[in-house]
Formats: sequence, C-alpha cells, structure tokens
Amino acid sequence: MADRPRLLDDLAGIAGGAVSALAGLRDEAEALVRARVDEALRRLDVVRREEFDAVAELAANARAAQEAAEIRLTALEAKLDALTRPPGGGGPGMIV
Repeated sequence: MADRPRLLDDLAGIAGGAVSALAGLRDEAEALVRARVDEALRRLDVVRREEFDAVAELAANARAAQEAAEIRLTALEAKLDALTRPPGGGGPGMIV
C-alpha cells in the first residue's frame, strides 16, 4: 500500500509538469500568431484603432475650429456692413 500513494504522487507530478508545459506552449503559440497577424496588417497598410481615433479627434477639432471661424466671419461681415452703410439707414433695396 505504501507504493500506491507514491505512484499517485508521481502521476500528479507528471500531470502538473505536462500542464505547465502546455501553458508555455500556448503562450508561445499566441505570441507567434500575434506576430504573424501584426506582420500581415503592416503589409496591408491597415491603420491601428488608436491611430484612427487620434486622426478622427483631430478632424473633429478641425471641424469645430472651422465652424467657429465661420461664425466669427459672419459677425465681422455684419459689423463691416453696419460701418459702411450710409447714414440714415439707406441701403440696397431702398426706394428713393
């Protein structure tokens, strides 16, 4: 009976070693697949999500700046029109 528990201990040790070896193999396989996918994406000239998000944010900021500039331009044009209008409110479309 003394041999039986030792045999089970040996089998458990072998199983534990096999599990850790398989885990290491899995990690190596994941790293290999990740490297291959990264290489394929580089060859296809695909943009990473982080880069896309950064450019999208830049574009949104540019659109907001353009809208603000258009609003400012409209206000400045209105001021210029008010300054260049003849006294007495005469302007285009006035019947004389």
